[in-house]
Amino acid sequence: MVQPIDVDRVRKDFPILERTVRDGRPLIYLDSGATSQKPLAVLDAERAFYETSNAGVHRGAHQLAEEATEAYETSRAAIAGFVGAQASDLVFTKNATESLNLAAYAFSNATAKAAHAPDSVDSRFVLSAGDSIVVTQMEHHANLVPWQEVCAKTGATLRWIGLTDDGRLDLSEIDSVIDETTRVVSVVQQSNILGTINPVDVLMARAHAVGALGVVDACQSIPHMPVDVEALGADLVAWSGHKMLGPTGIGLLWGRAEVLDAMPPFISGGSMIETVFMEHSTYAEPPKRFEAGTPMVAQAVGLAAAVAYLDEIGMDSVAAHEDELTGYTLERLESLRGVRIIGPRDNVDRGSAVSFVVDGLHPHDVGQFLDDKGVAVRVGHHCAWPTCRRFGVPATTRISPYIYNDRSDIDIAVEGIMAAQKFFGV
Repeated sequence: MVQPIDVDRVRKDFPILERTVRDGRPLIYLDSGATSQKPLAVLDAERAFYETSNAGVHRGAHQLAEEATEAYETSRAAIAGFVGAQASDLVFTKNATESLNLAAYAFSNATAKAAHAPDSVDSRFVLSAGDSIVVTQMEHHANLVPWQEVCAKTGATLRWIGLTDDGRLDLSEIDSVIDETTRVVSVVQQSNILGTINPVDVLMARAHAVGALGVVDACQSIPHMPVDVEALGADLVAWSGHKMLGPTGIGLLWGRAEVLDAMPPFISGGSMIETVFMEHSTYAEPPKRFEAGTPMVAQAVGLAAAVAYLDEIGMDSVAAHEDELTGYTLERLESLRGVRIIGPRDNVDRGSAVSFVVDGLHPHDVGQFLDDKGVAVRVGHHCAWPTCRRFGVPATTRISPYIYNDRSDIDIAVEGIMAAQKFFGV
């Protein structure tokens, strides 16, 4: 049986939620889709590392270096276990954007190298005119712009899967969009603006059917539901730590072992090498090959603490709590005059990011008014400009709750929206 979350107890673990804003108003934080708040367990873990074991990892023969290395690699194992992966298949980056760029640069770097030494790279990563890369119209810019750059460098063509009016993928022509020319399919599992949860297993299966590699952006899914990266059917999966109670400055890229082994490095320098000569170098095995320079050790330790915190709550409980809260948010917003939800209007295959527009008001005005009431929401295009254009809006206001929110937070936000309508006379 899935255990309900005791929100009052959870809130006590987050010091920031005790503060006030805007002339002493209690903080109502509904912007976890942008970044989550951090529990004491995470703050304490980072501080303890710096106070007791701070040193360079994978180098040095002294005790602190040994302890730091153990903390780093133990954290990697814990985070990998959280998503059903092997530690050796998990790469640390500084954020999910870097993870997705790492994936994209594997193709442009391999293509450039193949022009001079074709036998030195895996042909799966070599692109040319006539090849295609497929994304969707709901991608975050982090999973769109890097692929645009790859196409510009290699001559490949960018294609995308369009959206239906209710904010879901239009898969009616999937076989013609993902075809024998396709070399990469890179898609978001859960949209950060629409909340839509996509059938990534179907998309990855189609990618593999035509010999393409599959990439999944899991930034908005792994923090909010149980995810087994192996079960997604992807070759590479990217996500970030700061959206799942962890520190900023750490991202993740999981890859199938044989795919990581075939990928050329993204950033080169210290720590990612096997041997170095003046004329050439050889590279370490993954994941070290992709972790050049001094890594984010304290952040990894903090993220491992976040994973332990989420494990204690249970990801089934997290998903159930958010599902109930999302349904309530949709219901309350739907009841308001002049409010239109951008994205699915029901809870079927839908996450907790709820975007909306208010007739007669710019989303920035709505967000500013809510902020004056102590309610923190997101406004803007959410790094998803093409999605906004698809739905004919310049921006949206977004409510994105998490484990420390309950219905009372939604009620306060809705009351603020109604007050804004009254204040502006719309």
